Amino acid sequence: MRKLAIATLAVWFALMPAHAADPGMMKVESGYSVKETLDKFTAILESKGITVFARIDHSAGAKKIGTHLPPTELLLFGNPKLGTPLMKINREVGFDLPMRALAWLDDDGKVWLAVTNPRSLNQTYALAGADGVIEKMEAALKALTGQVKSEKE
Repeated sequence: MRKLAIATLAVWFALMPAHAADPGMMKVESGYSVKETLDKFTAILESKGITVFARIDHSAGAKKIGTHLPPTELLLFGNPKLGTPLMKINREVGFDLPMRALAWLDDDGKVWLAVTNPRSLNQTYALAGADGVIEKMEAALKALTGQVKSEKE
């Protein structure tokens, strides 16, 4: 029985696409450069009253140590109206708050924007009673990230 289970798992992993979506993130392809993507996303967040705490340029960090990393930037953002109720349930969720957005240029020349999927917070931190907040966060993030998908005009 154990050999059958191992064989089944091996076949499953072999057939699973290498680019399978990470359920812990929500990802969209952007029609803009990495910098433009995060500039646009920052403006969208701020227009909704969402605080942008920090922006980190990982490529610049790589350059400082004499190596190359294609454009890759991280944004930390959040809304205390949504994050605080989660932290009242389980303060450990503060490890993953504020939320993060990562924009990067992949090896095929495509730019991606990914954000943490709030459902993964619920799974990781057992946020009992937070379904309404999680659903609100997820819907908002889908709408906000969707605004960076359009091609340049």
